[in-house]
Order: sequence, then structure tokens, then C-alpha cells
Amino acid sequence: MRNKILLYGMMLVGAASFSSCNDTLDKEPLDGFQNSPEFWNNEQTVEGYANKYYENFTGYGNAGGQGLFYFKTLSDDQAGNAFSDWTFVNIPAKSSDWRGIYDEIRRANVMIQGMQNSSMKEDEKNHWLGVARLNRAFQYFDLVRKFGDCLWLDRPLDPKDSQFLYGKRDDRDEVMDKVLEDLDFAVDNIKGSSSKTTWSRNMALAMKADICLWEGTFRKYRNPNEGQKAPDMEGSKKFLNECVNACTPLMQEYTLSDSYRAIYNSESLMDNEEIIFCKQYKEDIFQHSTIDYTCSSTQISGMTKDAFDAYLFKDGKPLALTAEDKDDAGVVDAQGHISISALLEVRDARLRETIDPFVMYPGNTWKRTNDGMEMTSSTGYGVCKYDNIDIPLKHRNQTGSNYTDAPIYWLSVVYLNYAEAKAELGTLTDQDLDNSINKLRDRAELPALTVAVGYDDPANNMGVSSLIWEIRRERRCELMFDNWFRYWDLIRWHQLDKLDSTKYPNIMLGANVSNATGVTVPVKGNYLDGSKGKVRTYEPKHYLYPIPSGQLQLNSALGQNYGWN
Repeated sequence: MRNKILLYGMMLVGAASFSSCNDTLDKEPLDGFQNSPEFWNNEQTVEGYANKYYENFTGYGNAGGQGLFYFKTLSDDQAGNAFSDWTFVNIPAKSSDWRGIYDEIRRANVMIQGMQNSSMKEDEKNHWLGVARLNRAFQYFDLVRKFGDCLWLDRPLDPKDSQFLYGKRDDRDEVMDKVLEDLDFAVDNIKGSSSKTTWSRNMALAMKADICLWEGTFRKYRNPNEGQKAPDMEGSKKFLNECVNACTPLMQEYTLSDSYRAIYNSESLMDNEEIIFCKQYKEDIFQHSTIDYTCSSTQISGMTKDAFDAYLFKDGKPLALTAEDKDDAGVVDAQGHISISALLEVRDARLRETIDPFVMYPGNTWKRTNDGMEMTSSTGYGVCKYDNIDIPLKHRNQTGSNYTDAPIYWLSVVYLNYAEAKAELGTLTDQDLDNSINKLRDRAELPALTVAVGYDDPANNMGVSSLIWEIRRERRCELMFDNWFRYWDLIRWHQLDKLDSTKYPNIMLGANVSNATGVTVPVKGNYLDGSKGKVRTYEPKHYLYPIPSGQLQLNSALGQNYGWN
């Protein structure tokens, strides 16, 4: 049955809609299914219930909605065509980030409780318990990274559970330790599967690696001056070692794809040897909008100068140290278009797979294909990595018409996780690099990285070693615009101030247009200004989302997060 999983994101068989009362900590909502021993004894109905979890892996979006790739522009990688400020600038009365996560936690707890006395065979029962606990771990991880301390719930709430309904939040470290317990149970009990669209042990390992790297680095770098606890080096070491342990078997089983871009623009990822788990789309059945926002008349949220400058040159050196030609002005052709093809040829090959070879902005538009639309970008740099010009135009430039598959867990991320975790532990070797991110650099036509980097980049503004700086650079360039990684990476490294445009103006600037004439859009110096005249100012409170005021009215013991009072 598990090999016949519902695809295309329409994961609704046997899983009912959940209604909630006003209290986020739901007091026995009507779940819309028969919560009985018979239900949990039947693998088909249990699988149908679990299918609803797939919607939480957003990918390129659910049924045309915006996903986590490209659209999440709160980073130093993109300047949105509509200015991207902090997720919250004021305390909301309610928030789906809070309530929606607790709804999913309750869904998992209902399943965990139901499976306890299931008459299924032990391995089948533990498989589905593993699926439920994996999804509870995923939701609690998201809750902790957004809100910090939170209420740990290990069962569906009863109206008599006043200690939970009106209690204080649990310490975020204790909650993440329980998340690790859930992940370990999932890894030990979810069965292996060759499918890339269903629950498998490898999918659980990949999730564990992501979460453990995040938690291990977060605990290492957190700062009391940001309203956080003091660093926890022992806890950090524990999670980083768990990350390495989760990555190791995956690195042995999967193979890096020959094509960087095929990870992002393929009609099907089912046969891609790099993919561990993906979200499948289907023409005219279940589609998304990631491509059309990067190749239609809608202005593209372009790459920033800061991101552009992060890519290494072919000699393996950064902007400040390269012997290559680093003039970024481009060449103006007879039509007035600014070609940057020559610039891209001397850089990390991922850059030319990610952005267009021509600068485009209002008054100087460009078409990616002859039958396409005139395009512009907020920074001049277009985003091409998700586009597939072999797909019919109507399925590229129309909202909700795209059907390329979205990666969720894939090998290059595992390589990056492994190398970073070992570097943070101080155990990284040249052989480790050759077994992980040097494979990515080889695909990107760059020389190998060694533990003794050989240079100190003057652009290193994070106060870390040259080795860790280069590994972070590798992560940024490999995962450019992907899955909102960059924002959460800056959170866990405690470098969120890098999103302050008053301190780091290059995060709002774009392409060099000094060789062009008659430029009528805003420019600062030689560079297009993508700020729309606005600024983003960092405050330590931005490390956590505010607790919604409506929740505090229901339970004042929750307390508000640092800086939001």
C-alpha cells in the first residue's frame, strides 16, 4: 500500500479536515473520522490519515500557492520586487505560524495515541508510529525555531489538562531533546523504500540531519545579548555528532547528479539519483507557480549584489583576491542590452545556472526565449534556475501552470550538512571534504577546498575561521534561493544582523549599469537600487516571532518573547 502513495500533493484520502476552537491548544476538536480501534488496526486507513502530513512539505507550493523556493525573499540573497521586511514588525492578534503548527502537532499526537494499542504486526505498527513521531518532530522543530520556548504536548489535550492549557512554556532545549528522541525512533522504525515520494528511513535520516545541524550550531553560537540563553557546547556537540551520523549512510547510498540545474527544473525527479524525497507535480492536475514568477511580465525578485559577489572565481579565489577579471559592468550590445556572459564564464558555474546572461530592468527588458515575455528584475539579475525552456510556454508563464517536481531532501544538502557539522566539531579532514562538498565544487568547475584554506577572505564578516566561512559560502551558493535556507542559516549562526540594510547596503543593490545610457530606475553609485527607497533595520527581537496577543489573553503564563513587550 505504501508504494501506491497519493502523489501531486492532493493527500486527502482518509484524512479529514480539522476544526479548532478559539484556544490554540485545542480542547478535543472534532477530527472528522471515526477514532476507534478498528480505524487504527487498518493500515489503509492509517496511511490515509498520514497522507495529510505531505502538505506540510511545501516545495514549490500547494495547488498553485507560493512555496519556499524563490518566493521567500527575506534574506541577503534577493531584493524583492515588493520590499521584504521582517516577518513580524508588530505583535499579531493571531498567527497561523503558531496555531497551524499546534494543529499539526495535535494531528500527530492523535495518531500516536491511536497506534499504541493497534493490532497491526509490531513492525507495521512501529513504522506508522515512526511516521507520526517524525511529523511531530518536524512541527516542533519549526515551532521552536520560530517561537523558542513552547508547550510540549505528547498527547491530544483533554479539557481537564489545565497544566497544559494554562501552563508555562517548556524550555526550548528540553523540547529539542524530545525532538531528537522522536527523530531517533523514526529512523529506527520507518521502513526503507525506493520511492522518492513516501515515508522512508532515508527521508527520516535526511530530516534528522537538517534539524540536528540547525540545533547544534544554534546552541553553539547563541548570545545572551540577543535575548538567548548562553551557548551550550555539550548540547551543540551532541546534535552535531547526530547530524554526521545521519548523513553518513545517505552519502554512501545516493549519487550526485551530473546537472546542478536538473534538481530544480525537471518535469520528473523520480529517476534522479541525487533525490531522497521530493514533491511531485502533474500537468493539469497539481501545479505550482515558481517558474512563471521568474519568466513572465511580473517583475522578478532578483539576486543581490551581495549574493553575486559571494560566488568564487574559476581560480578558486573570492572577489578581493582573484587574479581573474572582476569588472562587473557588463558589455552593452547593439540593442542596448547589458550582457554579463563573460562575467559568468570566469565564476563558479552555479552562478550562470542561477541567473540570466543579460541584465534586465524597466526600460531595458529582455526575453529568455523568442516566444517569451519581456522580463525585468528588481536588481537587474534575473532568476533562471527553476525555468525549463523545453516546457510549453503556457506551462511556464501562467500562474499556477507549472508542473516541475520540487526537491525536499537531496544529496547536495546532505554533503553540506556533513561538512559543516564536522568543521564545527573540529574533526573535518581533507578526505571528508573530498567525500562531500568538493564533489559540489567539481560540478561547479571550481578547484577543491582543503582544511588549510590557503587564504583569508577580507569579506569574512562573521567572526569565524576561514574554513567555516568557505563552507558557509559553499552552502549559500549551492542553495541559492532554495527552501528559505539562507534566512534560517543566518538565524542558527546568529548572524541575523546581516539583513540590516543600513549596515549592509549591498543586500539591496543589484547589477552594475554604469555602461548603460538613459537608465531611468533608481541607482546607487553604479548599481541598481532594489530597496524601493525602504530600509530594513535589525533588532535582536527578530530572532524569534512574537507570541500572538490572543494567546496571551487566553494564557498569560505563556509570556512574551524577548523584545516584543
